[in-house]
Amino acid sequence: MVVHTAIARSQLNPTIDETFSALSDPTRRAVIDLLRQNPCRAGEMADALAMTPPALSRHLRILRGSGLITDDELEGDARVRLYRLQPEAFAPLQSWVSELEAFWGDQLQSFKRHAESRASRAKAQQKLKRKK
Repeated sequence: MVVHTAIARSQLNPTIDETFSALSDPTRRAVIDLLRQNPCRAGEMADALAMTPPALSRHLRILRGSGLITDDELEGDARVRLYRLQPEAFAPLQSWVSELEAFWGDQLQSFKRHAESRASRAKAQQKLKRKK
């Protein structure tokens, strides 16, 4: 039997919602993958993703707003910004995923015990039938 619990929208973590929203676009996930390798300038990312700078700029704005990335001015040139990941911004998401993994691990262990118990009982019943 599966039990569903209704959770009020106010109880959900808005940070996780914002993170999922920011990561819902494949281009933004590609930006995250690029920045996992090393910090980059917007122009370098636009070239790597075969995008125009204005198109990439919209994605960078969303990722900055979610706190997943940050940008810093390069020393000596205020026009150039270097983008980098904010690893701590992924912590709430990682925690949530870990909780899900633990939940499903527990559920699967419970199902395994149940299935093994039923199989043992079925074998025992078959042995009794053969003896009769």
